[in-house]
Amino acid sequence: MILPPATLGMLGGGQLGRYFVGAAHELGYLVWVLDPDPHSPAGLIADRHLRATYEDYAALDELAQGCAAISTEFENVPAGTLDYLAKFVVVRPSAAAVSVCQNRIAEKSFLRENGLPVADFAAVHGEQDLREASAGLFPGILKVARFGYDGKGQAVVGSAEQAVAAFQQF
Repeated sequence: MILPPATLGMLGGGQLGRYFVGAAHELGYLVWVLDPDPHSPAGLIADRHLRATYEDYAALDELAQGCAAISTEFENVPAGTLDYLAKFVVVRPSAAAVSVCQNRIAEKSFLRENGLPVADFAAVHGEQDLREASAGLFPGILKVARFGYDGKGQAVVGSAEQAVAAFQQF
């Protein structure tokens, strides 16, 4: 168990990270944030803001040395970064878990393979996949497999033709 006043690390400095920093402070923890944005919401209130990319190994080493445990604010931190940090410090969630969440196709397949209910879906690698998709998938939501968030990389589609048009916009 990691108790206050330990220092916790956060990869990512957005709004969710800011909530984490605030809650951790209320519990008596210190928080270091690693985020490239000098104005990141979490970085602005963190005890320390390391302004670096998620693949800056000198900054990652500094974060690992200064923190008792590290987490991530969002799923698009490179899984390799989490693997690297896990050699030196407790990292949650694991790189393996994050890598599944980084790809919507892998994520839905993982859930289905483990007996969890998942809406029907089809992996789309090109326009032809959309043209051949089952009519039962429409209406539906076309999503990018990676780097979509907060509605970005998504389109509501009512037919294969609408899906092709949306795909071309992605």
